Amino acid sequence: MRVSDRVLAMQNSPIRKFNPIAAEVKAQGTKIYHLNIGQPDIETPSVFWEAVKGFDQKVLAYADSYGLPELQDAIIDYFKRFDMNLKRNHVLITNGGSEALTLVFLSLLNPGDEVIVAEPYYTNYLTFIQAADGVVKPVTTYAEEGYKYAIKERLEKVVTDKTKMISIVNPGNPTGCILSREDMKVICDFAKEHDLWILADEVYREFAYDGREMTSFGQYPDVEDRVIIIDSVSKRYSACGARVGCLVCKNEEYMAEVMKIAMGRLCVPTLDMVGATAMYKMDPSFFNEVKKEYEHRRDVTYDALKKIPGVVCEKPGGAFYIACKLPVENAEDLLMFLLKEFRDNNETVMYAPMEGFYATPGLGKNELRIAYILNADDMKRGVELLGKGIEAYKAAGHK
Repeated sequence: MRVSDRVLAMQNSPIRKFNPIAAEVKAQGTKIYHLNIGQPDIETPSVFWEAVKGFDQKVLAYADSYGLPELQDAIIDYFKRFDMNLKRNHVLITNGGSEALTLVFLSLLNPGDEVIVAEPYYTNYLTFIQAADGVVKPVTTYAEEGYKYAIKERLEKVVTDKTKMISIVNPGNPTGCILSREDMKVICDFAKEHDLWILADEVYREFAYDGREMTSFGQYPDVEDRVIIIDSVSKRYSACGARVGCLVCKNEEYMAEVMKIAMGRLCVPTLDMVGATAMYKMDPSFFNEVKKEYEHRRDVTYDALKKIPGVVCEKPGGAFYIACKLPVENAEDLLMFLLKEFRDNNETVMYAPMEGFYATPGLGKNELRIAYILNADDMKRGVELLGKGIEAYKAAGHK
């Protein structure tokens, strides 16, 4: 008996596959600073819990496949902050941003269709695209350039007659790269020229630092028929476990087609949508202190990384990730050394090796992603452990 060739071609998550080893290490009494996964430690807003506790219907029934109308309306009001005018049939509520991405690829890709993605990319994009029998077409970016990719000449080199869409995460995961208005215009013009869909994953929209503007691809009327926006409560409201996201698109013909798949999965959990509605209705001032805290963590993390000899990275402009090159040949080997052998005061650190964030063979072997989702003191200590671990790794004869 065999499983499908499709699943055999997939990789394990390079973010989660080391978790069993980490669990064994913690069971032995070692403290691990988890810098490997984007799970915020900011408290989920109390309005979420209050809304769920206040749910008083006698039957927990199916919701509509589009989602709760009151949640759709709250999302419509949220996007008005960006001068976007939406209707309910432009907003499809999904089981997190992950399901929204899955629905997009399943509804747009035929076998062999190509998706342009800047690498390093969020690893699950490869899984979602492969599940739809699509092909990742990477645009390689570089640590020395701050992982920039909105460069027309580089985009032109990878587009073919099989290209169906260009996929953007802005601000970026894993790099924290954030697009300027000029960058976004380059991508919009490129998509129009080659008749491509634009998939705009904007779940980190609020996390724009150093005075940078919060933006959306939905603000460009000349491409509104080809832009699909992914949104989510997971990062913005520190509610990863709620599993509520949405797919937003003004192309009503497309929305009618993708609904065929959404109907097949029935609906999103009602209680999660009730809580999400309350969060979307929060005053935008909620984000001021949250963003300030993440910006501080970024600065502390970046400053600590720059103190490690041989590390190459640029200060990211958004999200809550830093990607960088290490002065070692294999970041995954270093991680195994940190987990299994290295200890400093019975503590060690964990990060995400980035080889699995690339489609191009051989790239990313000496790179890592750090999520600065712990308090500033813990981030500083975690990076200090990384530096000490690299020193011990090399002293043990590793390259």
